[in-house]
Amino acid sequence: MNRRRRVPAMAPEDRRAALIAATIPLLREYGAAVSTRQIAEAAGVAEGTIFGVFPDKASLVRAALMSAFDPRHALDALAAIPASAGLRARLCEAVTILRTRMSANANLLSVPKEPMADDAEFREHMLDSRRRIQVALAEVMGPDRDRLRRSPDDAAQLLLMLIAVSVHRGFGAGADFADMEDEEIVSVLLDGLLVRPSSLPDPEVVGSSPVPDSEVVGASPVSGPEVVGASPVPGPELVGPSPIPDPESPC
Repeated sequence: MNRRRRVPAMAPEDRRAALIAATIPLLREYGAAVSTRQIAEAAGVAEGTIFGVFPDKASLVRAALMSAFDPRHALDALAAIPASAGLRARLCEAVTILRTRMSANANLLSVPKEPMADDAEFREHMLDSRRRIQVALAEVMGPDRDRLRRSPDDAAQLLLMLIAVSVHRGFGAGADFADMEDEEIVSVLLDGLLVRPSSLPDPEVVGSSPVPDSEVVGASPVSGPEVVGASPVPGPELVGPSPIPDPESPC
């Protein structure tokens, strides 16, 4: 006869942490429908043990959600991205970090709608988590602020929106952006949607002068022929993307 695996006696805080850790993956799989019996089995404790730590199931679910959306791990990972890497490489690493976190917690967003509807502290925790991640992402972009059309904080917000669209399909109104690679998400932010030829030289690789791309890092001082008609050469919108090389390679 199989017996439930029991964990050794723990201090109250350790027991609390163990129950939270056991609850998070169950919430991701079953949502709010997860039972305390399932949680107890996953934690290796008797069901009554849960109520010796938490007054009810809702309190345990709340604590598990607060833990799952704690931004500290993501913040540490973003802070560890080397500033010496190129902007594009730094952002690709940041997207991987944040997309992994967002994908892991995607199913949890539907859990707090009812039990947390009137929980001001929980809502503030969620908003503060997003703010802190946006600030950390802006700091990743900080060394290249002079190359950006918008502030690093604005750029960070735009990048978070692109990541969210690739994870949460409901944002796309029928479109599915789940097939976007991390590199493409960064490229859409920095390059827009114009296709760039792959044959252009990469200054970071071959040592060419890093001429800024006017469509990526700022407006060109020369007006385009499609605006003023001064040049007989048709604009890039007619014949293809700009011949100016991107100073950074794809990820």
